[in-house]
Amino acid sequence: MSKNVPFERPYPALTPEQRYYLDVNGYVVVPNTLTADEIRETKDALHQLKRELLATGDPSKIRVRGALMLANKPHHCYMGPIIETHPAITAYMSHPRLVAMAEELIGGEARIVETNAHINRRDPNQKPGDFISGFHRGTDIPFGSHTQNGLYHCNFVKTLTNLTDLGPDDGGTVVIAGSHKVDVPVEDMIACARKDPKLIHQVIAPAGSTLLFSETLIHGTGEIRSDNERTIIICGYGASMFPNWEGREFSEDFKQRVPESMRTLFFGKAHWSRGPKYRKLSDPADERRFQPYRWISE
Repeated sequence: MSKNVPFERPYPALTPEQRYYLDVNGYVVVPNTLTADEIRETKDALHQLKRELLATGDPSKIRVRGALMLANKPHHCYMGPIIETHPAITAYMSHPRLVAMAEELIGGEARIVETNAHINRRDPNQKPGDFISGFHRGTDIPFGSHTQNGLYHCNFVKTLTNLTDLGPDDGGTVVIAGSHKVDVPVEDMIACARKDPKLIHQVIAPAGSTLLFSETLIHGTGEIRSDNERTIIICGYGASMFPNWEGREFSEDFKQRVPESMRTLFFGKAHWSRGPKYRKLSDPADERRFQPYRWISE
């Protein structure tokens, strides 16, 4: 790929209906963000990375193309940072539609701040009915939020794409709907949600669907009750002046390959020039289909 190629992406990325759902609930599930080929290749790349990390004998300390095993249990592998591990994974993190979705929620240019993946099954020691684990939010509402044109924006957002089908028993991500706008103690909202499970929404979606959410939203991991394996890939995006907080520099070879048009996406900007971009609710979605860029494989 030429260093001068433009990084084109759709805008707005969401339909008015998707955008309204996002504002009300703090998240939206967008189907078919990846093609069948992209699903297969990305999933294969993650499982190959899992095998390579386990083969090191000490995957929590020995890196494979920059990645470590952040959790290593018989039923759960958590890997990151994964951005340099395979061309399909790099292409996912810089996928035009996913970046555009993140930028629409941010309200400006995005910078990649976090990349990871989970491959997990039902925990054999889990007690039946233990529906939720790890409820948290990634930024607080006063710092992370603002509104423009009457729409909600957050400076730290994530795209989470399931590479396997998620049915009601397959442990899809759970959220406390609407919590992204409620600035009360987190533990109080969690207590309310546990008493009234209708407040909790769970992702149920076919493979290749993407959960877009603000990190002010309280979210966690749903209970896996089936025997199916769950594979998901996650990219965290922040405002362009945010640092990358994965604790590792990109390799020099990777830095040299990043096209000029993507340098803000990968490296950010060390000043207040965030490229603000705001839609109105009534603006129609840009339905053009953009292919992910495969520049890293050159």
